[in-house]
This record gives sequence, C-alpha cells and structure tokens, in this order.
Amino acid sequence: MKLYTHVERIDNELAELGFGPADELTVAQLSAFDQLHYHGTEALDGALQMLGATAGQHWLEIGSGIGGPARYLAHRGGIRVTALELQPDQNRLAAALSRRCGMADSIDHVCGNFLDHDFAGQQFDAVVSWLALYHIPERPLLLARCHALLQPGGRFYTEDLYGIGDIDAIQRAELERDLYAITLPDLDSYCSDLETAGFEVEHCEDMTADWAEFTHARLAAFRAERERHQRVHGAATVQALDDFYSAVDHHFQSGKLGGLRLCAKRRDSR
Repeated sequence: MKLYTHVERIDNELAELGFGPADELTVAQLSAFDQLHYHGTEALDGALQMLGATAGQHWLEIGSGIGGPARYLAHRGGIRVTALELQPDQNRLAAALSRRCGMADSIDHVCGNFLDHDFAGQQFDAVVSWLALYHIPERPLLLARCHALLQPGGRFYTEDLYGIGDIDAIQRAELERDLYAITLPDLDSYCSDLETAGFEVEHCEDMTADWAEFTHARLAAFRAERERHQRVHGAATVQALDDFYSAVDHHFQSGKLGGLRLCAKRRDSR
C-alpha cells in the first residue's frame, strides 16, 4: 500500500526542522508526522477517555506502523504498549523513533503476524487498532485471538473500515489494490461478529461522513503544497502519496466505503 512506501519521509520532515538522524526527539515533535490515521492525536485522546486508561495498564496495538499511536498513548496515558507490526521496515523505524524519544522502556515494538504471533502467555487490559484490522484475513480467528488476549473485563477498541451495500468484483479488486482491503464486512456484521466472538459492543459510531470529508480535505491540502513536498521528499514519494490519498478519497466518495469507531468489552462467558 503506497502509504507505507518511502518510510524515510519522516526523516526528511525532521531534517526540514533541523533534526539530525541521531538527535533526541519528543513525542510532540513527532506527532505532526507519525499519526497516519484520521484526526491524529485527537482520536487517540478520545480512545484514552473511552477506555478509561489508567497509568500502569498494558495495551496491545495491532498494526502499529511507525509507532505514532503507541508513543502518544504511552506518553499521554502512562500506559505500557506492546506495538505489533507486520512489516519489518515499519517496525524498525518505529523502534528507532521510540528510542530517540526515550520511550524504549514504555513500548515493546514487536514484528509479527497477529494471527500466529506467540505472546508467551501475556494478557492485556486493552487491544486497540487504528485502520489496520481490515487488512487482516480470517476474521473469526482475529476476533477470537483478541478475546483470548484480554484480561477479564478488558476492552477492545478500533477505528476501522467497513463495506457499504453490494460491492462488485471490480470494486473489491480496486479496494484490495489501493487499500489492501482484505476484510470489509458491513456495519451490522462488524458488530455481530464481535458479539459472536464473546464481546459486548458498548459504542459503535459511524464515522463515514466525517472521514469522507477528512480524506477529501487531506488530498486538497496535500496538492496545494505539492511544490514544497517535492522539494522535501522528491517526486517519487510525492506521487505515491498523491496516488494513495486520491484513491482513498475516491473510495469514500463512491459510497461503498465506510468507517467506524467501536469499543467493546470482553464477556467472560460466550
């Protein structure tokens, strides 16, 4: 997926601000560049509040990318985060950035596939994810593992994509090509799948209109600064990001792609 290519672009942004490759950083300095989901740290503050985060809790993030959410959650909420990322280049960069922020003791960056990773008996107070679960196949196994990894009464939180109406074969192929959209249940199925897996859905908010507006404005803002971005990152990186942002905008505007914000509690018996 083109959002995850050219991972060096965060180094380019830091260099633009005068930071060298080994300079110490703060979470605040990185937050403008390392939040790849929608609404940045505002969304993370909402999750901390909804989940009732308290210092000392241990959370698992699925699909942690370059580590932006994990760093902010650990810094802001005082929690420990196990940040699981499938792609090695993303994980290496995430770990390096966390070390530069002095957060190596607060975040465990782990490279692996959630469906078969060995968590060595660990259980978590919360399992969270931002725009990653729709990449993952074998949905029943995904949700069963989330349930098993939570402490009794633990919480599951995600911001994720879902499908709207009938999506034909051509559209599904485009969604997989552009967004690596492997699993796109409809909104009702998303919630019922969680109930079947042993969760009680406490909050499910349809974010489709909000995210369609956000992604449309993101594309326009990116293109308005194209000359600046090409100077900082080069033409290949800028074109890859433009391709991705325009594809996301297209799919939201098509009326076939939706977004949700969901919180659920683990039931101790199914």
